[in-house]
Amino acid sequence: MGLPRLICAFLLYACCCCRRAAGVPGEAEQPAPELVEVEVGSTALLKCSLFQSQGNLSHVDWFSVHKEKRVLIFRVRQGQGQSEPGEYQHRLSLQDRGATLALTQVTPHDERIFLCQGKRPRSQEHRIQLRVYKAPEEPNIQANALGIPVNSKEPSEVATCVGRNGYPIPQVIWYKNGRPLKEEKNRVHIQSSQTVESSGLYTLQSILKAQLVKEDKDAQFYCELNYRLPSGNHMKESREVTVPVFYPTEKVWLEVEPVGMLKEGDRVEIRCLADGNPPPHFSISKQNPSTREAEEETTVDNGVLVLEPARKEHSGLYECQGLDLDTMISLPSEAQELLVNYVSDIRVSPADPERQEGSSLTLTCEAESSQALEFQWLREETGQVLERGSVLQLHNLKREAGGGYRCVASVPSIPGLNRTQLVNVAIFGPPWMAFKERKVWVKENTVLNLSCEASGHPRPTISWNVNSTASEQDQDPQRVLSTLNVLVTAELLKTGVECTASNDLGKNTSVLFLELVNLTTLTPDSNTTTGLSTSTASPHTRANSTSTERKLPEPESQGVVIVAVIVCILVLAVLGAVLYFLYKKGKLPCGRSGKQEITLPPSRKSELVVEVKSDKLPEEMGLLQGSSSDKRAPGDQGEKYIDLRH
Repeated sequence: MGLPRLICAFLLYACCCCRRAAGVPGEAEQPAPELVEVEVGSTALLKCSLFQSQGNLSHVDWFSVHKEKRVLIFRVRQGQGQSEPGEYQHRLSLQDRGATLALTQVTPHDERIFLCQGKRPRSQEHRIQLRVYKAPEEPNIQANALGIPVNSKEPSEVATCVGRNGYPIPQVIWYKNGRPLKEEKNRVHIQSSQTVESSGLYTLQSILKAQLVKEDKDAQFYCELNYRLPSGNHMKESREVTVPVFYPTEKVWLEVEPVGMLKEGDRVEIRCLADGNPPPHFSISKQNPSTREAEEETTVDNGVLVLEPARKEHSGLYECQGLDLDTMISLPSEAQELLVNYVSDIRVSPADPERQEGSSLTLTCEAESSQALEFQWLREETGQVLERGSVLQLHNLKREAGGGYRCVASVPSIPGLNRTQLVNVAIFGPPWMAFKERKVWVKENTVLNLSCEASGHPRPTISWNVNSTASEQDQDPQRVLSTLNVLVTAELLKTGVECTASNDLGKNTSVLFLELVNLTTLTPDSNTTTGLSTSTASPHTRANSTSTERKLPEPESQGVVIVAVIVCILVLAVLGAVLYFLYKKGKLPCGRSGKQEITLPPSRKSELVVEVKSDKLPEEMGLLQGSSSDKRAPGDQGEKYIDLRH
């Protein structure tokens, strides 16, 4: 028994010696390799610690160890390095005086043990473990677009998460509404797989399967990739997705837009809604007020009835029916009443009022509405509110009272709900003219558009004293506007143009004087018009010459009166100054104690001549010197004579 034991011990010793001779220490004797971490594409610095312990080594060999196979990749001799043929031939170089081997363009395939071995003065080695990392791309998530029924017996696919080109394989975590999901039997299952690309990087695919409920219809799902880099742990999140969840309908109801009180003219939508997904097939019906039976309405879209514009006839009870096409069960909604508020057409009596001047008129306005109404009367031409109420009384009617009156019926509680009705009041009388006469500045041999406006009842007709093309246009039932196209000739410049309005009760005339345009002297005023058309005055400033009307003062006559008043004031001022001057010179035989009458011969009773020095009052003389031919005497030395007879 001793010999076999001796033989075994010898063989074991021989094996250990062989290992030491081959440079491979025993398992128990191998120290842990030094760890170096780099990212893909960067440079790994492999530092040989033998240089620190033994100084400058003249003989060092570098090996790569993969699957326990040692391959020589680099030699260092006397501080000079040389790459061995192979995969590392062009990516290795020496740094730090030969103590560090630099490996460029690191790839996942470079994750292995690298070994440096020195043989002088004795054989020794240093092992380095190279770890390679690569952050994956942003995770791409795709939700199940087909949807998941809640009555499924097994977990259904919710979404798929893919993380590409990472190293090593990242870890995936799924979230629902911000909370991580874990494997749960018959509820949650996560299935992951990875693919190795030719570059050595990994593509991870993870599929989330779950059994969803109705409350998950708005749930947000996303995936998270956790990975490591030399700088530490990192993570990337995908976008959030929702998944269609199918569940049966339990309730159907109606909604009306807009919310609040409706009125005629609004755009109203009656919409069917249900709590099921997909929604059922809808139909909308309205109760017939006569038969009390529901009659189906025609809808453009499934479950949407559009009333545009809404009318009072649309008021009534509406109901919605929802038919689940999977279960073929029909669910009705609660009936909902729709009220479209309205104001009926306004009735005014009398409808076409005609009155004589001085008489009275009562206008009455009537209308119906679903709400309380307010009435008011307005003057059509001015918009002035005449009466708040349905009755308008007009007394002692004048011709100016003729024209339009508008009744407005409105609902105060519903803005915009109102109706109006216009009635024209006719006052019997001969025509009124918009103007009596007017100047028009023109150019000779040009075509001119002249207009003439008249009103009256019965409606007047307008004629011109010029044979040319004329057209009439009704401004309102009692007012007409006539337009004449005429060529400006020398004869028209002399005679002017007349328009005559006439009806059964009389006639009236307006005159338009044509004046040639003179740019140096043209000063248009309110009674002149330039261009190819004349503007008409408002009905309140009309000038007429019939016996029943008072002629309005013309702007030109008012200007003459003003000028005459100014001239008279100046004459009186100058006369006072002249008399005072003569008095001071002693020319007037007036005593200090009283007054003396200036007498003249009978033949000169109507004349009064006052002598005034011309160098004293030149301006006054120019103003007072009239058109009479008073001339200076031959021997006159600068004296002026002012005739004050007038």
